[in-house]
Amino acid sequence: MPLLQFETTCTLSAEEKRAIADRVTDLYTTTMATTAGHVAISIREREPAAVHLGRSVDGPLLFLDAEIRQGRSLERKRTFALETFSYFGETFDVPDENMKVVFTEHPGEHMMGVDRVGGEWKGSDPDEAGE
Repeated sequence: MPLLQFETTCTLSAEEKRAIADRVTDLYTTTMATTAGHVAISIREREPAAVHLGRSVDGPLLFLDAEIRQGRSLERKRTFALETFSYFGETFDVPDENMKVVFTEHPGEHMMGVDRVGGEWKGSDPDEAGE
């Protein structure tokens, strides 16, 4: 279960938050070769004084904390990050300089819901396996 947590100074309507969740879920499942049913997304709006980025420029800030299962390649993570940033830049006018992501990777068993505990990768190529 990937948990994608956004913190932003953008002011977003409920409709915009739903659109973000839909678009980011699509980007994640396509880039990471997985299914959508377990992708969890949170979006937190923050006052500009509540977040800081040392080298930011004028405009909104966007930070993404991506808690994901271990094993995805740097290329997949980078592609997901850049496509997500492109979406926010084009849709919400967030400057490139004001967007950051950190990926934290966990063993599958650290990711669970009430009905299941995540497993490890199947097959010999973890980059091609689903979650």
